[in-house]
Amino acid sequence: MKRPLYNNPVTVKDINNAYQQIRKVVQTTPLELNDRLSKQYNCKVYLKREDLQTVRSYKIRGAYNLISQLNRAQKKKGVVCASAGNHAQGVALSCKLIKMKGKIFMPRPTPKQKINRVKTMGEKWVELELVGDTFDETNSIALEYSQKNNKNFVHPFNDPKVIAGQGTVGVEIFKQLNKKIDYIVAPIGGGGLASGMGTYIKNYSPKTKLIGVEPEGAACMKQAFKYQKPTELPKLDKFVDGAAVKKAGELTYKICKKVLDKTLTVPENKICMDMISLYQNDGIIAEPAGALAISALDNIAKQIKSKTVVCIVSGGNNDISRYSEILERSLIYQELKHYFMIEFAQRPGALRKYLEDALGPNDDIALFEYVKKNNRESGPALVGVELTKKQDLKPLLKRMDKIELQYEALKPESVFFKFLI
Repeated sequence: MKRPLYNNPVTVKDINNAYQQIRKVVQTTPLELNDRLSKQYNCKVYLKREDLQTVRSYKIRGAYNLISQLNRAQKKKGVVCASAGNHAQGVALSCKLIKMKGKIFMPRPTPKQKINRVKTMGEKWVELELVGDTFDETNSIALEYSQKNNKNFVHPFNDPKVIAGQGTVGVEIFKQLNKKIDYIVAPIGGGGLASGMGTYIKNYSPKTKLIGVEPEGAACMKQAFKYQKPTELPKLDKFVDGAAVKKAGELTYKICKKVLDKTLTVPENKICMDMISLYQNDGIIAEPAGALAISALDNIAKQIKSKTVVCIVSGGNNDISRYSEILERSLIYQELKHYFMIEFAQRPGALRKYLEDALGPNDDIALFEYVKKNNRESGPALVGVELTKKQDLKPLLKRMDKIELQYEALKPESVFFKFLI
């Protein structure tokens, strides 16, 4: 074991102890070489498949490590937690295995798939309550409830035992891959996984670089680094629900500041593209947070050339009802889908002229909503066009200009565009 890198409230010994504490409950998930990504980035890309974990995410590690170490009196009081889904499942299963009561608070927008999984995991041992619109709101309510009712609070990331449990992902990686690892890429929500893994990595293999990845709309660790303390984001994009945290933890920030070699952000729509690619090419069902690490590879493509890289696929709890939105976002990111407001003359043949003279042979109308105004010579229509390749957009616009259409291309940042998806 290497000497400690700094004074850390979580140590390698804590992580090794956690590994022994949870190993009978937690699965040793596969570490797989991915040929497609390896060829794409000209390196060796391994995927640590935490989406195949007992609760389809790594969160069971930290939850069980903390809850299993409560004394008899603490277990009798029961536990409380707040979670957007995966931590809740870890706590629920831990309560059932240990046979103790738990109350779980989840944000109201939590996907139904995750809510149902929590109920299935916890059975009669847990009570579920939906409150708040974001994790941070829900967390405040849950913490207040635990204090008023004298119950043990199981934080999803800002707790030494939880961090130590998440760090066992790093223990497994180095046991499974008996070779030099140049980069490990991990998602960041509140920072528990990155803190735990980073603590282990920087002591066990100091030359391995740890890259933390956040969604652009929920980059709370980037915000903390900017202001040199955990600072609440002014607004939060909740799409990547497993990483939608408004404010990093005090403990995780302090550790991440020491162990992370780099932090990156990736657009939510880019994550969607990689989710679709993982499913279609590799048969991997990743939730948005689960694809975060892979989405960052484009940003470090030059650095990882000819290197050995491990990406953490952190979770696979994705609601199938979200796939239409995921596909839509993926097409928009690839510039294959575009929306227009078009003024059509209210006369026979106006739409036919657009179809015949403006659309290319491989262009397809994916949406058409026409608002007819009887007292006007023209009426607006919302038109969605799907292209075969992004280079087809300029010729489409030229043909629309040639037939003198009055139109407006809707921008992704506009309120109306966001309403569509």
